[in-house]
Amino acid sequence: MTAEQGAQDDRIIRESGTEARVAAIIAPVLRATGFRLVRVRLMGQNGLTLQIMAEREDGTMTVEDCEEVSRAISPALDVDDPIDKAYHLEVSSPGIDRPLVRKSDFVTWTGHQVKMETSILVAERKRFKGKIAEAGETDVLIERDMPAYGVEPTVRVPYEAIGEARLVLTDDLIRDALSKDNRARKEARKRRGETDEEDTTENE
Repeated sequence: MTAEQGAQDDRIIRESGTEARVAAIIAPVLRATGFRLVRVRLMGQNGLTLQIMAEREDGTMTVEDCEEVSRAISPALDVDDPIDKAYHLEVSSPGIDRPLVRKSDFVTWTGHQVKMETSILVAERKRFKGKIAEAGETDVLIERDMPAYGVEPTVRVPYEAIGEARLVLTDDLIRDALSKDNRARKEARKRRGETDEEDTTENE
């Protein structure tokens, strides 16, 4: 990844190898069409699958959006051809139990449970599970889930040490995610000057 490409990618958790090359190719295309990259993953089950996880700036991602993204990035991937084998392209939304890849993700989902793995030892551990208590500029404060006797109940994890982080599916998360999604969709429709009869049924 070049310095320019790195500057354009505001994610704190990024790919390596072939996945990083794919990310560098498609991230500018996504931005130009009003989306942002969440994650690239190359999987070998049932043949080779290239999974692109993306979302709009407001966090929404519909089936139609997935189709739009697929149409937008396919030509760029065909031209640069970063994968030397046949593969199936799969575009998806991050889902409710989503990976957290930006500082803003940790801010947005403060108060919710997260599973996290670090690339280096932090407080003598590499795996953490607990509630996001605070998302600062340089680190995230985790309230540990049922800490063992003598273990500090909270731990500060530097963003630069995080290798992977994902929300844990809970009833509170489902409720909050659906509420945020409904609000974002309504605001998007208002910006487009649309009215939608679904507004009266989405919260029923």
